[in-house]
Formats: sequence, C-alpha cells, structure tokens
Amino acid sequence: MTGAVSGPVGRTYRPIAPSTVRGNSSPPAVRVPGERLSGRVGAVLAVVAAALNAAASVLQRKAAREEPAEREFSIGLLFDLVRRPSWLGGIACVIVGFLVQAVALTLAGVAVVQPLLVAELPFTVLLAAWAFGARPGRQEWTAIAVLAAGLAMVVVALAPQGGDPVGVPGWMWAVGSAVVALIVGVTVAAGRATTGAARAGWLGVGTGTAFGYVAVLVAAVGAIAQREGVSGVLTAWQTWTVVVVGPLSFFLLQTALQAGSLVASQPGFTLANPLLATAWGVVVYDEHVRGGAWYAMAAAGGAALILGTFVLVRSPLLSDSDDSGDSSESDDSSDDSRAAPR
Repeated sequence: MTGAVSGPVGRTYRPIAPSTVRGNSSPPAVRVPGERLSGRVGAVLAVVAAALNAAASVLQRKAAREEPAEREFSIGLLFDLVRRPSWLGGIACVIVGFLVQAVALTLAGVAVVQPLLVAELPFTVLLAAWAFGARPGRQEWTAIAVLAAGLAMVVVALAPQGGDPVGVPGWMWAVGSAVVALIVGVTVAAGRATTGAARAGWLGVGTGTAFGYVAVLVAAVGAIAQREGVSGVLTAWQTWTVVVVGPLSFFLLQTALQAGSLVASQPGFTLANPLLATAWGVVVYDEHVRGGAWYAMAAAGGAALILGTFVLVRSPLLSDSDDSGDSSESDDSSDDSRAAPR
C-alpha cells in the first residue's frame, strides 16, 4: 500500500518508507522538495536561535557577575537576578530562542539544528564587544572564520536526514537518559569541588549537556505533535520531562555564569550541547548521515570547530572586564585582560 491510511478521529497517516525503519540498512529515501525546504527553513531558524542564545548569555552574564560567590547553587541567586533589567532581557532572549529552536528541531531534526548552534559563540563575541565597549581584532575574526568553515564542513559532510524520535524503544530512552544524568552529575560534582575557571568550565560542560538533552526531548515532542496533535503532546512523558529538566538546566546555566567568566564557561555551552544532541540523533533517533570519505571531511570540520572555539574563548572580549579595551591591541596588553576569571 502506498497511499495514506485512515486513523482514529479522522486522521490520516503516511506509511513509513522501508528505508526509515530502524535497523534497515538500505539507503535513506530521497527527500521531496517540501522536505528539503523544511530542512533549509529549520537551518535558518537554528542560526536565529543561536543569535538569541548569544544575546541571552551576554545579558545574563552581565547581571550574574555582580552577584557574590556565596550565592552559587542557591535559590537566592535567582531572586537577586530577577531585579536586574539586563537579566530580564536575557530571559526574554532565552524564551524566544527556545521557541525558535523548538520549531527548527521539528522542521530539520536534531543532527541538523544542534551543530548550527555553535554559531552562538561568534555571536557572543560580537555582542560582548558591543556590550562591553570593545572592538573585535584579528584574533576574533580569524577564529570566527575558522568556526564558520568548520561548521559548514560538518553540516555538508554529514547531511543528516530522516530519523524517527517517536519510534525509539523505551529501553533506549532509559539508557540514554541515564548516561546524560551521569555526565551532568559528574560535571556538577567536579564543579562544586573546584574553584575559579575550573569550576566554571565543569559547570559549562554540565549545562551544555543538559541543554542538549532538552533539545532531543523537544525534537521528540515536535514529532509527536505532528503525528498525534495536542492530545499526544499532553500525554507524552517527554513533554513533562522538558517541564522538569528545562528549568533545572536553566538554573545550572545561571550558576555556571556566576561561577566565572564566559572565557571559562562558554566552551562547555558551545561544544557539549551539539555533541550530545548530534550523537543522540544518529545513535538513538536513527538519523541518517553520509559515510565513507565524508567522515574525513566531518572530522576535519569538527577539529576546526574545536580549534576555533578554544581560540575565540581566549578573546579579551569574553573576559567582560571593564578594562578589556580594544582586542586589536598588542598581545601583551591583552594578556592581562585574560587573567583569572572573576
């Protein structure tokens, strides 16, 4: 049977192509024009979400850095932050960015959307330059170019498509969720056991992992909404897990931002999120990626992303200090601005 079939309450369902069934080794079906358009729109929305996330990071860091260290891991931190206009502006960016990302995940899939969120880092640098009165220099522009090239290589090489978040068996959800909980638990424990840049770095990795997990849950909710409508969303356990894990991830983000500068915490935000979500999309959701020689191109792109990230986070623009100045000045003058995070 190749046509649509009738379902309950007048719904119709399109049969799943043999190539999309989990475990089938045949190549994925060719995308129809409508699917390609959805993927492109989803990719554009992912970049918009990255820009909104960057604005949120800068605005929330601007507010959180003024809080004393003893406020870490306390609910009082949130009560203090809610009185700061910059923090509220960051919250608005978080909410809008989350909604845009949710639509992107529904249209394009996890392995497409989450890698594009790496664009958050160059957006963060440019917005931090504006917020803290500095100017990007050669280091920043070079790193941004490397990041952009690496991102393009990864997306083009893998060309992910397909996948079925709704068809994942329960045991796979349980194992994957347990792994995520272990990673977040270990990184938070390591963060609490350390101080300074190390604390912010560990918490950044934990936060990125938690938000990557939220992304895969949102992708599942979007797929359920397409197949079963509002009633399916309200009865899906993934929806209510987002309601719980989302705020916990947000609280962890505030703690990471307060623990140190963006120089220390941003790499974890930037890399852990898409790494977890992309791996989940391929392994758990069975999203198809290109193999063979394309893996080499993807690996080279991934190396460029890591290199660009670690060069860019050393920018004095991310130290958010009042005297960071113009980053195009000599390396000697910028070294002092990269001193221990506050």
